[in-house]
This record gives sequence, structure tokens and C-alpha cells, in this order.
Amino acid sequence: MTIRLGYGTNGLTDLRLDDALELLADLGYDGVGLTLDHMHLDPLAPDLAARTRHVASVLRRLGLGVTVETGARYVLDPRRKHGPSLLDPDPEGRAARTRLLVRAVDIAADLGAHAVHCFSGTTPPHTTPDTAWRRLTASLAPVLDAADRSGIPLAIEPEPGHLLATLADFHHLRALSDDPEPLGLTLDIGHCQCLEPDPPADCARAAAPWLRHVQIEDMRRGVHEHLPFGEGEIDFPPVLAALDALDGLPDTGYRGLTVVELPRHSHAGPELARRSVEFLRTHGPSSR
Repeated sequence: MTIRLGYGTNGLTDLRLDDALELLADLGYDGVGLTLDHMHLDPLAPDLAARTRHVASVLRRLGLGVTVETGARYVLDPRRKHGPSLLDPDPEGRAARTRLLVRAVDIAADLGAHAVHCFSGTTPPHTTPDTAWRRLTASLAPVLDAADRSGIPLAIEPEPGHLLATLADFHHLRALSDDPEPLGLTLDIGHCQCLEPDPPADCARAAAPWLRHVQIEDMRRGVHEHLPFGEGEIDFPPVLAALDALDGLPDTGYRGLTVVELPRHSHAGPELARRSVEFLRTHGPSSR
């Protein structure tokens, strides 16, 4: 199996970051999905450059790859989950989210990350779709400029309930933005099971040319709840085979991480990290 497996730090929030990284390396993971948050490389606290250098040195020592994820719930506003978003009615709110994403790109460059993950946010009340899409494209423009300068792609994630919820919505954003080179895709396998019309394995193949980051967990159709493997409805061998087959294909060879995404299970994070890597190894294609 050529898939490079990672685990998200948003599922290890009860651990210090250094301890979480040591755990993942000991379990045999290839990398980490690092969510910038108050407990793990806080992007808004003092001495960010020094703290980033420290994390980069730990990643190098442990041989871990990294994707920078930006889904921290309250990193900007302690009272509004994921607020303010790129769609916020307040221009200052949108600008704050844009600044955070630009900072995430800079951090990613310093860490040697292969992508920065983000999502659109939900459409605010009394906001038309056209207005929401205009806000999204305008808010992302400075982030895409930063991504272009750094060579770190921005991987936006279709998220159930958000303005950009499906693969079709991702392609709509590409068209509205004139298909900028740094704009890529985060594919969440559970989200495909939840709401895409095609099976997750087909989604992976269809997404291949734009794929910059993959998240994986179990899920049920029509229910946006991230579940440990074996507790949902996904048939994983075809999904893992589809991801594995992308490696080395011309123009579609995905060489990033496939990161386990269990943000509501930190209370059992170390044990679930162990069980998850064993499950994925057992159900994935044989090593080549």
C-alpha cells in the first residue's frame, strides 16, 4: 500500500503536541494533520516563529509529513463556532479569517507542509447564494496569492451544510475564480458517503486531478457524524484501493497524506489512533 497515513491533531487535543507527534510516529503513521489551535501551535499567540521552528524540528526528527488544517472551532471567536467565516456579513470578520488563512500558509511553508486545508463556512441568514459566492471568492483571493508565492497549495474541503458542500460546488468555485493554480481540493471520504451521489471510491477517482489532501473516517448516508472505522456504512477496501491507485498516475498522482479525522473523539485519541492505523493497514491493498 502506497497511501501515506496520518492522524488529525483535532482528535488528540488532550495531548501536548510533542506527545501527540511522538505517539503517531511510534504507531507507524507517516504524518499528521495539524490543526492550528490554542493547544497545538496557536497561530495567534506570541513567539509563533520560534514555536513553529520547534514543531518543524520535531517533525523532521520523527520523519512525519504534515498538512496544516484550519478547522479549529473557536480560534478566532470564543463564542461562535468557526466564526467569523469567509462568508461573514461583517467585512472585518471576513478579513480576520483571510488573515488567519494567510498566516496558515506561512506556517505551512515553514513546516514544509504539502497543503493548507480550509472550508467555506455556512451561508449567513438573509444572504443570497450569489452574494455568498462573491464573498468567498473575494476572501480567498489573498490566500491564493500567498499560496502561489509559497508553493503551498490551498485545499478547500466540501463540508456538509456549508456553502461549498459538494464536489460540484468545488468546481463552481474553480470556475468563479478562473481556476487558479494554487486552488486544490480536500476530499473527506466520510462526507462523500454522507451526501455525494457517487460512492466514495468513485469520488476519489473523479477528484484526482485536484486532490491535495484527504481526510478519512467512517460515516452513514445523510448523517454528518465522524465515526471510528467499522461504526458506519463505508466499504473501505474499494476506497483505499482507489486512493492507492492514484499514486504515480500522470497528472493525478496524489502523494499527500490520508488523515484520520475524528475531532469529537479526543477522550479516546491514543487508542483510536492505534485502532485506526491497524484498520487501514488491514483493509488497504497489499504493499507493493
